[in-house]
Amino acid sequence: MALFGWGKDVPSEEVLDARAGADALLQGLDRIASKYLEQADRGDLVYPACKRKPDDANGTPREIWRHTRLEGMRYLTMIPGRDSALLTEPSRQAEMIDGFLRQQPHEDTVIDFTGRAVDDIAIAIIAGLNWLNHCALLVKVDRAKASGTLRNFRRVVTVAQQWWSMDGAEARCGDMQQARELPPLMLNLVWLECTHLAKDITAAAVFGPAGEGGDAQARFQAAVDPDELPA
Repeated sequence: MALFGWGKDVPSEEVLDARAGADALLQGLDRIASKYLEQADRGDLVYPACKRKPDDANGTPREIWRHTRLEGMRYLTMIPGRDSALLTEPSRQAEMIDGFLRQQPHEDTVIDFTGRAVDDIAIAIIAGLNWLNHCALLVKVDRAKASGTLRNFRRVVTVAQQWWSMDGAEARCGDMQQARELPPLMLNLVWLECTHLAKDITAAAVFGPAGEGGDAQARFQAAVDPDELPA
C-alpha cells in the first residue's frame, strides 16, 4: 500500500521526544510551534492538519498526527512570561495541579491570559484540549471517543495529584526521568493526552469514521507515537 508515502512534504521539523526530559520537550515545543504557525500563516500547509488530503504538503498520517498534536500543545507556547517550572519541575507540581483543578472548564479556543502564572497555564491547557475537540468534530471522530475530554483529563490530573502527594514522589520522578520514562509532570500529562486525542483525529481524517484502511490502518493503530510511523 502507498498510504504512508502520501503527499508532498514540507521539510520535517526536529523530532519532539518526551523521553528526553520535560525541559527539552518544552524548549522544542517553543521552537517548533512558532515555525509551524508561520508555515500555516503563509499557506504552506493546510490548517488545521486534520483537513489535509493525501496530495497536500505533509499529508501523510504521521505528519497529520504530529501536527494535530502540536496544534493542541501550542497554547502553552503562547503564554506571556510563562513560568515554565510549573510544567516541568517536580517541586512545583502540587501547585500546578491544584491550580488546574480549581480552574473552571470552558469551551473557548480564543483565550485571554490573566497574568497569573498557574491560571494562565490551566487556561492554555483547556484551550488546547478544546481545539482538539473542535478538530474531532470536523472529521467526525466517534462520539464515544470524542466526548468528555476535559472531564477525562481532570481524572488523569487527579490521579497525578495523588501520586505527587505520596512520600518520595520527587525521588521517584528523578528515577523515572533517568530511565527515560514519563513521570506525571503536568507537561507530560498534557503531551500524552494530546498524543492520544490527535491519534483518534488522524485515524478519522485518514481512514474515515468507519476505519477502512486494511494493513495500513493496522500499522497506524499499533503505533503509540507518530514518529514510529514511516516518513
